[in-house]
Amino acid sequence: NQLEQTRFEVIERRTAVMIPLPIPLLSAVLNRLLAPLPILRLLCVYNIVVARPLRTTRTGEPSVSIVIAARNEAGNIEPLVRRIPQLAARQEVVFVEGGSSDDTWGAIQRVIAKPPSSGTTIKAFKQQGKGKGDAVRLGFSEASGDILIILDADISVPPEELTRFVDLLRHNSCEFANGSRLVYPMEKQAMQFLNLIGNRLFGVAFTFLLGQPVRDTLCGTKALWATDYHRIANQRSYFGDFDPFGDFDLLFGAARLHLKIRDVPVHYKERVYGSTNISRFRHGVLLLRMTLVAARKLRFV
Repeated sequence: NQLEQTRFEVIERRTAVMIPLPIPLLSAVLNRLLAPLPILRLLCVYNIVVARPLRTTRTGEPSVSIVIAARNEAGNIEPLVRRIPQLAARQEVVFVEGGSSDDTWGAIQRVIAKPPSSGTTIKAFKQQGKGKGDAVRLGFSEASGDILIILDADISVPPEELTRFVDLLRHNSCEFANGSRLVYPMEKQAMQFLNLIGNRLFGVAFTFLLGQPVRDTLCGTKALWATDYHRIANQRSYFGDFDPFGDFDLLFGAARLHLKIRDVPVHYKERVYGSTNISRFRHGVLLLRMTLVAARKLRFV
């Protein structure tokens, strides 16, 4: 209450130090590994509140860049671009094509030559590296917008819902908008049952590890300010090159900078063209690896 009255906002709350004495081994185990855990943290000596001054409202309308990593998505390119709403007076779509075996690059060139909307600039780049994370980083490096958005090329998340992501950022409701597919009912074949259960369980784990509610880490729709992205990129060496998809690179970086992360509910549709590039086994192994990275680098430090 006092912080709010002085125009501060709380970003994170945590506890620390169960034993304020230098007892060999025991102090390290209790204070580092057990102090952050639920229930046990009630025994801690310190309650830590991370707060900061409220950000001032940005003047003027921000420009928007929508980065789309596309691999074997030829049939989705034209309908995807046609459905992207006008999010700002100045907006661009940045395609990064990742070694497709179909005509994805040709489909991108056709929408560049004849864009569905005169208010959107479209540009494209061929990926030299591998993985979605590498493609997203290339797209962000070529983007010129004030707001950066990631959108999957499979149209599983309706592009029309990007408006809510931009509105939340513009009105300072958050600084990192993370899509969540786990709120609205989804189409029957959009996500396999085991994937759904795994996503929900890992959502609980990541909410604890990041210190903010993050229920769907692998949703491909995310948005943040370009200035904040550059801050995340500058500290990337802290986590290392650990994330082939790019979702955790951004989420972990945002959490470490104490950016205000908010889940944005999105509808999740069944893919109508092509097949997914992610296997269920790789999906689960990746989530487990990322849980360990977050625990080691963010929570139990």
